[in-house]
Amino acid sequence: MHFIIVPVTPLAQNCTLLCCEQTRRAAVIDPGGEVDRIISLAQSEDVEIEKILITHGHFDHIGGVEELAGRLSIPIEGPHREDRFLVESLPKQCKFYDFPVAQSFTPDRWLEQGEQVTFGNQQLEVLHCPGHTPGHVVYFQKNEKLLQVGDVLFKGSIGRTDFPRGNHETLIRSIHEKLWPLGDDVQFIPGHGPLSTIGEERGTNPYV
Repeated sequence: MHFIIVPVTPLAQNCTLLCCEQTRRAAVIDPGGEVDRIISLAQSEDVEIEKILITHGHFDHIGGVEELAGRLSIPIEGPHREDRFLVESLPKQCKFYDFPVAQSFTPDRWLEQGEQVTFGNQQLEVLHCPGHTPGHVVYFQKNEKLLQVGDVLFKGSIGRTDFPRGNHETLIRSIHEKLWPLGDDVQFIPGHGPLSTIGEERGTNPYV
């Protein structure tokens, strides 16, 4: 498996294209916008997008979901159903932040702690990590030691908790109980900014 990060929207949200090299099938994580660019990238990589995976319901992570799913006729999986209120409020979120209005949608599958999602020959473990939002999930590829954390953890920082139903104590608990046990050598892709590792953040991140 290999991955390509596509920063989208003026907020430079890290949309990720995960590619199964054996099957040439792919999953898109958090297509927040710029759908044409995402589709063109998949075509240039000679992979077929099989499904959309969502970490949480903020507009910069889901703004392109309905359009991408409709154009490619592919399913949407995630986040946890506790983020339903955010997904349903997507048009209002866009209007509030002066972004082009995007259409809401209903995921084909809400995800729970310990479940798995697949694409091609790849399998990702789902971890429910509330705090930034109540229904935030992250995706872990154990064999690759690769983690997609959305806005839970960043290089040198953590996700904001001043949004509706955010909770700082819950976020810190999610990081300590769900992410740290995965191992210091696990690399993670955050929702914004550069990549890092669990070990680096455990040792140097002042917020955790």
